[in-house]
Amino acid sequence: MKTDIDRKLRDFIGAKTAKSFSEVLGIETVGELLRHYPRRYLKKGELTPFDELEIGDQATVSGRVKKVTVRSLDSKQEIRPDDVQKFRRHKTITKVVVTDGRNDLELAFFNQPWLVNKLTPGTAALFWGEVTRFRDIMQLKGPGTEILDEEDLSEEEIERRAKPFRPLYPASAKLPTATIERSIKIVLDNLEDVDDPIPELILRKERLIGLREALQKVHLPETEKDWEVAQKRFRFEEALVMQTILAQRRAVTDALKAVPRERTAGGLLDEFDARLPFKLTAGQAEVGDEIFADLARPHPMHRLLQGEVGSGKTVVALRAMLSVVDAGGQAALLAPTEVLATQHHKTLTKMLGELAEQGMLGGAEQATRVGLLTGSLNAAARRTAMLDAASGAAGIVVGTHALLEDKVQFAGLGLVVVDEQHRFGVEQRAALSQKSGDATPHTLVMTATPIPRTVAMTVFGDLAVSTLTELPAGRSPIMSSVVPALEKPNWLDRAWVRVREEVGKGHQAYVVCPRIGDEVKNAADEEGDFAAGADDEDETKGKPRPAISVLQVAEVLESTLGDLRVEILHGRLPADEKDSVMSRFAAGEIDVLIATTVIEVGVDVPNASTMVVMDADRFGISQLHQLRGRVGRGRVPGLCLLVTYAWGGSKSMGRLEAVAATTDGFELSRIDLETRREGDVLGVAQSGRRSSLKLLSVLRDEEIILTARHVANSLISVDAELAEYPVLRSFVRSALESEATDYLEKT
Repeated sequence: MKTDIDRKLRDFIGAKTAKSFSEVLGIETVGELLRHYPRRYLKKGELTPFDELEIGDQATVSGRVKKVTVRSLDSKQEIRPDDVQKFRRHKTITKVVVTDGRNDLELAFFNQPWLVNKLTPGTAALFWGEVTRFRDIMQLKGPGTEILDEEDLSEEEIERRAKPFRPLYPASAKLPTATIERSIKIVLDNLEDVDDPIPELILRKERLIGLREALQKVHLPETEKDWEVAQKRFRFEEALVMQTILAQRRAVTDALKAVPRERTAGGLLDEFDARLPFKLTAGQAEVGDEIFADLARPHPMHRLLQGEVGSGKTVVALRAMLSVVDAGGQAALLAPTEVLATQHHKTLTKMLGELAEQGMLGGAEQATRVGLLTGSLNAAARRTAMLDAASGAAGIVVGTHALLEDKVQFAGLGLVVVDEQHRFGVEQRAALSQKSGDATPHTLVMTATPIPRTVAMTVFGDLAVSTLTELPAGRSPIMSSVVPALEKPNWLDRAWVRVREEVGKGHQAYVVCPRIGDEVKNAADEEGDFAAGADDEDETKGKPRPAISVLQVAEVLESTLGDLRVEILHGRLPADEKDSVMSRFAAGEIDVLIATTVIEVGVDVPNASTMVVMDADRFGISQLHQLRGRVGRGRVPGLCLLVTYAWGGSKSMGRLEAVAATTDGFELSRIDLETRREGDVLGVAQSGRRSSLKLLSVLRDEEIILTARHVANSLISVDAELAEYPVLRSFVRSALESEATDYLEKT
């Protein structure tokens, strides 16, 4: 049986208005409308008659416009209504005289000349602000205004609209906030008792108000405390639904079968540890023990390994893979790009040495093979790699999306390691997990700087988390600076001088660009020399300037750094050419490498000391931190120059200054989260625009989330199907049926 919450909106507000809600906001039901929360509240003074206004009061008045004039503060001339468009950028004062029929009140609006055409004589409106007096004339200081339609002029409607706390909703020109407010009031006035997803016992224990009261107070608050207690309740509700889903998912995961992979003494792992030329950090050893304990369980591990750029995650992952190989299984390392996959293959092979040369001349008596499978391998190499994986000869297989193809099989896949896990979709990770037969493989996902969605998942307890905070000995500090090329073009010239100086010391440099530059038929057709100082907005065409490209920079540096060994690298080069360029750069045969973000993660060239990031404001905070981690990897201090054409004081400049101010990746992830919000915690969206959270914030509401997690775990531990809590079960089902929730089912 459907409740009022499930009913169609048209049953309450009529078909015409309901159609507007459907078309503009996608709202179809009463429940969806009532969960369309105010984005903020307009704080007004109390509705006061003109003759009762007191100096210093915060008051709201209702009246009609009697007279309106606007004049320029520069020329003192009065501006005609038809000419206000010409004065939009000028300093102006608009004076409005309002009357209640007996008394007048004057209002002054600064730099809002267009009001002369909105507040025309006879217009009914509400006005609010601080009551003052100037030259014996009663005024409202810093006034706000809301125009009333004729249908709003009933005494009851005016009183409602003039309440001290007015909700303002996410709205549009076709569906203004006043219409939303009026519709919600109609619904609330006719809504009977509603079923609450939060059990009564939990409401009492957590001192939360019930759903019906919360809906009233969040939409029609009488006091500030009203909407505060209502929002607290709804934040907890959102957290409880999310945590219940995650608790159910953990319960399902724990029930799955995985082959236990206990650590074996005297195997490859012990041989590898004995040959390590350095001592593991305390963090690496501790995290390794956590992973070994997980691998020994008969249920699949699902762990996030996060750590600073250069904190030694690769060593931790390799030790986990060797432990699985010792226990008779295989490990697959999934990387997002061919450059990174190839780099990982070389790194693992180099770290293992003769331990990676099974069956080869000079190989250790106890050894395995490290296979590489990417899309660009030739037929013979691809056939060999697939045969080694299918036969079990390759204990470790590194690859890109090519690993996901149906014809790629494993003899006994026991561990999946996903590097930079946010670069893969749900279906891709699931496809690899399904290659282990009846048993589910253990999974280890890694990230150097958690992107917002990863931070959200961590706080929500979706993954067991291991964190590396200690950097291995030998890592050098990195200095970062913002280069405001638009306001100080000579700083960009100095950046190229610094590159030359570093190369002169025997070091190498990266120059990173947002795009390749061959997206247009002729690179010469692009905007001219980027160093000339063109802003993001081309004033002559009114179009954004294209992002600076690898090919553009290469052309400019041909003259600026022409005597140096400069080469380019990007994703559309043939695989053998990409491999050749990276190999020669690693060998020190290239001085300056101009590249796209193909070098973002995994590339390890200790001699590279400098990075110049062009159009740095076009990259995300986490991405910039990843890029910066490519320098300072040896004993040479790193330098990262963030070149931007953004204006000082802009949001873009603020983000870059935040990156330059700290090398703490976890602090940067919090800044990134504050900027972009959580993304969709249940789904795969990585921006805040599709967030399934409406009032809850993982930064501000961490305590609420942890409390909800405890409650959800308690509920699921005794009633996994929520049979005793049908309303909560219904809310959970609705959340699971929303977009992008395959994540919960397939990860």
